[in-house]
Amino acid sequence: MITSAELRASFLDYFAQRQHERVVSSPLVPANDPTLLFTNAGMVQFKELFLGRERRDYSRAVSSQRCVRAGGKHNDLENVGYTARHHTFFEMLGNFSFGDYFKREAIQFAWEYLTQVLSLPPERLWITVYEDDDEAADIWLKEIGVDAARFSRCGAKDNFWSMGDTGPCGPCSEIFFDHGPEIPGGPPGSPDEDGDRYVEIWNLVFMQFDRDAEGKLTPLPRPSVDTGMGLERLAAVMQGVHSNYDIDLFRHLIDAAAEVTGCADRADKSLRVIADHIRSTVFLIIDGVMPSNEGRGYVLRRIMRRAIRHGYRLGCSEIFFHRLVAPLVAEMGEAYPELVSSQSNVERVVKLEEERFAETLEHGMGILDEAISALSGDRIPGETVFKLYDTYGFPVDLTADIARERGLSLDMDGFEQAMAQQKERARAASQFGAAQTREIQVQGETDFCGYERLQEEATVVALYREGQSCDVLEAGEEGLVILDITPFYGESGGQVGDRGWLSTETGRFEVADTQKKGEGVMIHVGRVLEGVLTVGDRVDARVDAERRSATAMNHSATHLLHAALRELLGEHVQQKGSLVGPERLRFDFSHFEPVAREQLLEIERLVNREVRANHLVETRIMSLDDAKASGAMALFGEKYADQVRVLRMGDFSTELCGGTHVKAVGDIGLVKIVGETGIAAGVRRIEAITGATALDWVEADEDRLLRLAGLLKGGREDVDERVVQLVERARRLEKELEQLKGKLASSAGQDLASQAQEIEGIKVLAARLDGADPKSLRTTMDQLKDKLGSAVIVLATESDGKVSLVAGVTKDLTGRLKAGDLIREVATLVGGKGGGRPDMAQAGGSDPAGIPGALASVDGWVRGRLS
Repeated sequence: MITSAELRASFLDYFAQRQHERVVSSPLVPANDPTLLFTNAGMVQFKELFLGRERRDYSRAVSSQRCVRAGGKHNDLENVGYTARHHTFFEMLGNFSFGDYFKREAIQFAWEYLTQVLSLPPERLWITVYEDDDEAADIWLKEIGVDAARFSRCGAKDNFWSMGDTGPCGPCSEIFFDHGPEIPGGPPGSPDEDGDRYVEIWNLVFMQFDRDAEGKLTPLPRPSVDTGMGLERLAAVMQGVHSNYDIDLFRHLIDAAAEVTGCADRADKSLRVIADHIRSTVFLIIDGVMPSNEGRGYVLRRIMRRAIRHGYRLGCSEIFFHRLVAPLVAEMGEAYPELVSSQSNVERVVKLEEERFAETLEHGMGILDEAISALSGDRIPGETVFKLYDTYGFPVDLTADIARERGLSLDMDGFEQAMAQQKERARAASQFGAAQTREIQVQGETDFCGYERLQEEATVVALYREGQSCDVLEAGEEGLVILDITPFYGESGGQVGDRGWLSTETGRFEVADTQKKGEGVMIHVGRVLEGVLTVGDRVDARVDAERRSATAMNHSATHLLHAALRELLGEHVQQKGSLVGPERLRFDFSHFEPVAREQLLEIERLVNREVRANHLVETRIMSLDDAKASGAMALFGEKYADQVRVLRMGDFSTELCGGTHVKAVGDIGLVKIVGETGIAAGVRRIEAITGATALDWVEADEDRLLRLAGLLKGGREDVDERVVQLVERARRLEKELEQLKGKLASSAGQDLASQAQEIEGIKVLAARLDGADPKSLRTTMDQLKDKLGSAVIVLATESDGKVSLVAGVTKDLTGRLKAGDLIREVATLVGGKGGGRPDMAQAGGSDPAGIPGALASVDGWVRGRLS
């Protein structure tokens, strides 16, 4: 049997021997292509070549391209696990001609490879062409000699390809494999073509025309070829199986998934989902995508959480998904060496996301189960779907997946309504400046002179009050001012907008914020302090220099931090956001685990070493291509203009940036990291301060240390030792106290056992245990279960006006009586709520006066369930 790896190598070798350049797979995140969420076909990395915008030193190519179809226009996520051939991740084998060979050679290559190299029987292949493509039909029928009985012409829907509404397009020729008459389905173009008997394995696209906006087709001067053949489908054909999930690659992953989840049924569709999703998960992460709540990161999170939920469906209560990274590396690491080098990093990212979702999965499933049990129809309410999405991080398609398993649907109209209400609440909470600038429509561009100077004579070209254009702003009125030229920097790139003043001979306007709108219009947001401001006035525009300087220090420091993080943590670090103001800086970056204290100190040392080196900060305007060639770092996923501003700080940092910066790195003075935390799975945040603010922080820290030393009656050198002694003593006393409480609770528990009542052979005990904490209640509960045998128990205690309840049911009774149901009812009588397992549940409450009534209700609850 030929393996998937051998098939991949065979295809690449065949075309490499025929003068095709062997091109490595491009990343799953397309470079400089905002039209695509992910790479979804082999031709994506050659798009500029096909459009004639790029030139390379070869005219033929072959590749095995990794692809993802799980978001945007091409989304197979919901079908994975339910069909034989849908995947979120797959490999596309393809050969390409860029104005070199055309239909005849492409068809000859395909037929030779399938029938001679792979030895597929010609009588098992079926060929289709576009209905008007006589040229391709003649090649197949007259030159190749394909049986006319296994040949059909199809319409544009199936056999005409286009890159978009306009641009390159052309007819296709598709090759199908016939799985045999025992499989239902008819040949392509027949009424029964949707069956599984005939499976498309190769599509040959002939880029022959250029289509204009009116639909007119003009022959291309250099027609090209783009082909695609799914490796997984081809492997299924060559290995004699009907489902892609039965090929060698998936069998090994499914076996690994079965082992880590404890599932004995290798045919369970959940194992298929898990095996498919580990592939897309790992390849997306190595290509720089991290789980998050937006964009590509959200698609990755959806894929991962769907896989984790299917493990939960199989009864796997422990985190397991990260354990499948190693089996995938073993299966595909030879073809993709980046898997091997990134394995440990990927495992950490996956494990972190699993741990994050595990905290909410059980709660969310509980809410969904309750909602389903209360349904009167077959549709889950939109409010429930939104609550799961908004509160518990359940992607909507995950909820839909669960609903489909149970024969239910979702109220998507209700979900969209709840989502719209939340967005409206968010809009209502917007600040004055941002809200008003969103409302106005402006065109043109303000001449920005703020890189060179902080003061400028300018003319008022427009005024706005409450979102409406006006000619005059009077004293006390808030509004927006647009100038023909300004030194004020408008908020963008993570840097806050400038503040300052606009002054005339008779009036003064305080600028509280500057926003950037459209192509570069600077909008000055603020209030008239005195006099009036009129369209056409000449003003003295003056930026708050001290605030701008502090902001510039922090912005320059983010560039140094970025470079230091990549040098010390690894090149997987990518900027995920920033906020730069005068008080401090915030820098978000991709990383799979908390940054250790020792690492933070080393990062801080490295940054301050560069500050002391005092390199000049150089800025140059150049083309985007030249900037990249110079080594300038661009932000992941950011769209840039053709001409960009490149900022260089010695040999340490070179980035694209439009913000304002110090003139020399030494102007920053000092960088002090004051915080590091996680803000999402795989995304960390560093907060830091610079200049005088950093010095004030160091002095305050020094003062705090001296005062603490005084309280401990020692010197500053002894503080850590003295604190350790105090902590150890406190722990020892807490342990002794806990032991005393346990003994007290145990003794009380022995006495309580005699108070149990018997109801139909079951011991029922509901008692108050004053002086116990929640842990002591649980310990006493376990002891009472052992002593009473078959029993239902509720214990309560009160401390500082708060009620703690614990309910227990011995395992022999959980089929009839569940502790979670009992605690929910009892808790309402003390103003609280709770839940838990069938054998043990806990609750809290705020009404101690309700404890007697709550305990008294237990007998009635038990009798009611037994009757």
